[in-house]
Amino acid sequence: VQLVESGGDVVQPGGSLRLSCVGSEVSFRTYDINWVRQAPGKGPQWVSAINAAGDTSDYADSVKGRFRISRDNGKRTLYLDMESLTSEDSGLYYCTFGGIWGQGTQVTVSL
Repeated sequence: VQLVESGGDVVQPGGSLRLSCVGSEVSFRTYDINWVRQAPGKGPQWVSAINAAGDTSDYADSVKGRFRISRDNGKRTLYLDMESLTSEDSGLYYCTFGGIWGQGTQVTVSL
C-alpha cells in the first residue's frame, strides 16, 4: 500500500486547511489510520486517528476542537480538516498505518 498526502500550504494564523491522504489499494479501507506531524527539529507528534469504519476518532489535546478527521473508503481517502491554525500547527503532516508512511505534506502557519 502506498499513501500520498496533499493539501499542505502556507496559511495565516487563524486560517483553515484540508489535508488529504489517498491509499493505493482497496485494503486501505480495512485499516485504522493516523495523522502524525513533525515540526522542524522536533520528534513526530501524533495528531489524530480514525478507525476503519470511520465512526470512531481520537485527537491529541492540542488539536481537539479545531481538527476533524474523516475518511471516504469508497475513494480510499483520509482527510484532516484543520481550523483556527496557529504557528504551533506548522510541520510536515503524514498519514500512517501499520508502519506505512506517506511522503508528507507541508503545513506552514505564518503571517
